[in-house]
Amino acid sequence: MNNKFWTYEDESVELTLNWAKERTVSGSDPKTTALSAKELRDKVGQTITEDGLGPKKALDIFDTLNKATRSADDPMNFAYIPCAPTKAAVAFDEVVSAANVFGGIWECGAGAIYAENQVVDWIKKNLCWPDEAIGTFVSGGTHGNLSALACARDNAKNKWKEEDRYPNGRPNDGYKLIISKDTHSSVKTIAKVLDVDVLVAETDKNGVMSGKTVEKLIKENEGVFAVVATTGTTNTGSIDHIESISKVCQKYDIWLHIDGAYGGAGILAPSVRDLYKGIENADSFIVDPHKWLFAPYDCCCLVYRSPKNVYNTFSQHAEYLEGVDHSQSNPSDMAIHLSRRTRGLPLWYSLVTYGSKKYTEAVELCIENAKKCAQAIKNTEHLELVMEPTLSIVVFKRKDWEIEDYASWSNDLALDGKLLCIPSSINGEIILRLAFLNPNTDIDKAINIIVDTTK
Repeated sequence: MNNKFWTYEDESVELTLNWAKERTVSGSDPKTTALSAKELRDKVGQTITEDGLGPKKALDIFDTLNKATRSADDPMNFAYIPCAPTKAAVAFDEVVSAANVFGGIWECGAGAIYAENQVVDWIKKNLCWPDEAIGTFVSGGTHGNLSALACARDNAKNKWKEEDRYPNGRPNDGYKLIISKDTHSSVKTIAKVLDVDVLVAETDKNGVMSGKTVEKLIKENEGVFAVVATTGTTNTGSIDHIESISKVCQKYDIWLHIDGAYGGAGILAPSVRDLYKGIENADSFIVDPHKWLFAPYDCCCLVYRSPKNVYNTFSQHAEYLEGVDHSQSNPSDMAIHLSRRTRGLPLWYSLVTYGSKKYTEAVELCIENAKKCAQAIKNTEHLELVMEPTLSIVVFKRKDWEIEDYASWSNDLALDGKLLCIPSSINGEIILRLAFLNPNTDIDKAINIIVDTTK
């Protein structure tokens, strides 16, 4: 007797796995681009019907819609912060979905969580953090930063209440968070969610925040509960002076959170390792594997130096959760989530497959490519390098170009599928930026396109 409720299941599995295999092996089409909702509606119409369209038609519709997306993993995509996962990581993401493990608590996902924790341990080792440090994987940097700062605020509240510094641990003028002008935009949104005020520290000409400017704000304001320092700003790749900032935070007993969503992976590269001095003293850290650790979307690793008070902030208690053993490594005790997929596994599988040395080499190659491109720009008369690359982001401008010229150049190259580079700005000046995060990039080809098409 056939007890299957859903029809088309075998056909759906075969069709979708074949599509996924072809896409994984062959790569994406660099000429894909966004379309308006009206254009998409004209192409596919209403897709959800009462009786269904069947798996073949459904996949054909998706194939049409997928052409209206950017190929984030294309080796010639240098816009925003690209995502260039290894094929091993992409393929294993399909395994993660098929396994369908509930990764919120140890009881349900022990084996998968154990594997994720192997990655956390690897990151802890590179941070030079103690064995007691804990971590989990969330959807992205915004989610990771939110959880870390919620924990930081909770710690400050409990500490100040115990010290009887403020009534109920809340400062009279509210909690305050120190960032720089180049801190990721999501942090200001997080501050609104947490109902905390933002203090913006001054930076040097390269957008680097230092301990001196942080200490100035601490002295001038009560209720500072945390400082967010960045290892690799999104726009330029600059790294805040972690060593001096960490000393100030230790001096005033203030939580130091490191936003390494993009540039945190640079800690693997010996050529720039000195720029991360002081990170061993931070209280929390995030890095997005879908940025520079070659994993697919969506993945952020959130790590806490000490588990003290982390569980107090996030552990959930209810009748239906009474069986949860909180002595085990439960990801739900470490961030603002309960239901979660084991999204750290694609990175784990890729690391196990290739080895950590290969990851170091890949990060170094991206840094080398950025340096090579920067030098080529300096050697080109009609181009101007805005600042030396700190990590793998190159910012430059074309002499005598206006915003319309930049937009036209960027659009033409994108439509031709040659290269994706989106204009940005620094202190109000329009610039071009190239983010090198794909070790498969043909750097000589990229340089030739940039130099020749900007003449």
